[in-house]
Amino acid sequence: MVSAAQVAERADTYGVLPLLTLDEFLDEFLDGDEPEVPPAPDRQEARRPPVARLATAARDLERRPEVAWVRVQLHSETLTSGTLVGAAIAVCTTAPETEVERWIDGWEAGAPVAGLIDTYAELPSVPPGARIWSVVRD
Repeated sequence: MVSAAQVAERADTYGVLPLLTLDEFLDEFLDGDEPEVPPAPDRQEARRPPVARLATAARDLERRPEVAWVRVQLHSETLTSGTLVGAAIAVCTTAPETEVERWIDGWEAGAPVAGLIDTYAELPSVPPGARIWSVVRD
């Protein structure tokens, strides 16, 4: 489990945030009574599915043989809010976009976006033939 303060310490001098593992991000919410994933700052009115459901789906995705890794892309507000604020999920895979779309069906997300949504530190290596897809919640 990692706190927002620890993430801030891991950010570089320009405020570039690290990508977090699912365990680092989700344990913060699964250990508490938080019933749903906090929405992005610009979507505070939106209701979100329970964390446990999304955590299970993301961890199932991480175990797929064609998936190299899954990480959480943080919103820059993490540095000022004192809490972890997720912006998107990054999936590194050899699967085509249509397959990634199938995997995320029911996540209340738009179509996968090629690449990361911002610049992040602690980026794992991308295996040959793989690419990164970002899943941004609606």
